[in-house]
Amino acid sequence: MKLRVWISMNKKLILITGATAGIGEAAAHALAAQGHELIIVGRNPQKTSLVAERIRTQTGNDDIHFLLADFSDLQQIRELAEQVKTQFSKLDVLINNAGTYYSQRQKTKYGAEKTFVVNHLAPFLLTNLLLDHLQDHARIVNVSSNSHYDGKLDLNDLNLRKFYFGLTAYQRSKLANVLFTYELVRRLADTTVTVNALHPGLVATDIFQRDLGILGPLLKGIISRFSITPEAGADTTVFLATSTEVEGVTCKYFAKRNAVTSAPLSYDEALAKQLWKVSERLTAIS
Repeated sequence: MKLRVWISMNKKLILITGATAGIGEAAAHALAAQGHELIIVGRNPQKTSLVAERIRTQTGNDDIHFLLADFSDLQQIRELAEQVKTQFSKLDVLINNAGTYYSQRQKTKYGAEKTFVVNHLAPFLLTNLLLDHLQDHARIVNVSSNSHYDGKLDLNDLNLRKFYFGLTAYQRSKLANVLFTYELVRRLADTTVTVNALHPGLVATDIFQRDLGILGPLLKGIISRFSITPEAGADTTVFLATSTEVEGVTCKYFAKRNAVTSAPLSYDEALAKQLWKVSERLTAIS
């Protein structure tokens, strides 16, 4: 059944990453049902194409496009940004939703382990490359997690050589999301672009079972007993992307549609500036 609901006067061009499963797919579906034009980004060509077609069919919204990028490959992020600039008019909303979790440390060529690359460096790079392609009053929405409250950030050990634990790496990357959000707001102070971060809630997505073998489904089953649906998890993302209630609101961390206090360490401006400088170097953006 088609559930098309048009908001013609407020139609936005929205790019959402990690949109082929879980929270990202649920958010894309909800935004499409509202009548917005979407660019969904995924890693797998067949899966991303199928998700885009499913969203078109189920919502009756034909303005659903897709692009491909593996967020562990920063060159693909550069190519993604160029495709967006070439193929689409200026963006109204950028939703940095793509995320990952690895139970074992995975090396990269970028001077940081893979969780940090995918969850922080890739959206950092993409956002910076698309800043000049944002409309006035555009919105940037960064999907973080309440796990950032336990995050620690040693900028001298981004490969976690001293000690690697999957949850520790994930917590650190989610803290980086919030630090990045607040520092980006300070750097965009003279613009009308808003930037906010959010906790979607506990959702039993597949990222926590990717490399756990037979333990993966078991872990997902345990998490599912305490989790919310992907649709519920996507609610705050959709709210921040489109609601008139948050027009002009910036530099906030949201949970369940409410601005809440983030981790004390996330307000450390000196750390945020250091993280920005390191991120520029690792992504070769400056």
